[in-house]
Amino acid sequence: MVKAITVHKHGGPEVLKWEDIEVRVPKEGEIRLKQKAIGLNFLDVYMRQGLHNRAPPLPFTPGMEGAGVITAVGPGVTSCKVGDVVAYASLQVGSYAQERILRADQVVPVPSSVDPVEAAAVIFKGLTAHVLLHKGFKVERGHTILVHAAAGGVGYLLCQWASAIGATVIGTVSTKQKALQAKEDGCHHVILLKDENFVDRVMEITSGKGVEVVYDSVGKDTFDAFVRFEMKGSIACLKKRGYMVLFGMASGEPQPLSVAQLASKSFYYTFSSVGEYTEDNREELLVAAKELFDNVAKGVLRVRVNHKYLLSQASQAHIAIESRKTTGSIVLIPDEE
Repeated sequence: MVKAITVHKHGGPEVLKWEDIEVRVPKEGEIRLKQKAIGLNFLDVYMRQGLHNRAPPLPFTPGMEGAGVITAVGPGVTSCKVGDVVAYASLQVGSYAQERILRADQVVPVPSSVDPVEAAAVIFKGLTAHVLLHKGFKVERGHTILVHAAAGGVGYLLCQWASAIGATVIGTVSTKQKALQAKEDGCHHVILLKDENFVDRVMEITSGKGVEVVYDSVGKDTFDAFVRFEMKGSIACLKKRGYMVLFGMASGEPQPLSVAQLASKSFYYTFSSVGEYTEDNREELLVAAKELFDNVAKGVLRVRVNHKYLLSQASQAHIAIESRKTTGSIVLIPDEE
């Protein structure tokens, strides 16, 4: 028996229960992992609330990312071995546990130059940033981009990475503390949402041209596309033929768009989900993970593990992330037996 967090009914953080569970022997193509750290993602909140379309049936153990040491392998596993340190970011829930079973093709090696706690903190969010910067829209030197929630778990990595590529980064934040962090993370221009109209400020910064791409994980509050046929919010910040890349809906789902509204700037509108790029494509997963960890090892990406909680305190961690006052990454550390 090992300890884990179990959800028996959908609801608030109080439904996260600290319980004993059985972890079976790995089957064909599977591994057993003793976890060193577990990443926390806003998707975990949606799953707990039952709001995500991939939410599993009750009861379940939440969590989709982590890092640890392989303690057993099932038949047919050749890509890794007992003793290897690996990380994973998967839509297969179950990471809020001291130990768990995973498919071997879901894990990636963690180089010795990267701390496993940092690996757990960065794997899902870093792969998401990789997808956003290289697949949702390919950011290049000379581009100007807008990142909402620039001090958030994905946002701070987007800012660092895009700045290193050579883009001009504009970021929005909700507090002065987050503004300071965003500056440290490569934001050339930081907009404090409570003090400034971000559309006006973006157009001022870009001399009325707009940005090549908006990366938006906030959703309803920033998207606000059209009000009485007048273009508003993130879309108003785009250049003609710009890219509106949604990757989260922390404030709720944005209003739907019509084809006529899309035609207003001939802009592109997409939702980029890391799982759709890496879940069934191991080659692409390995390439993205290597680029991610190489950049962490070189210091191009500085992993901010700003908040740590024991796994048994997962409910407190959920309260923290839902407050939207956190910055950087939140990790859960498995309690010692």
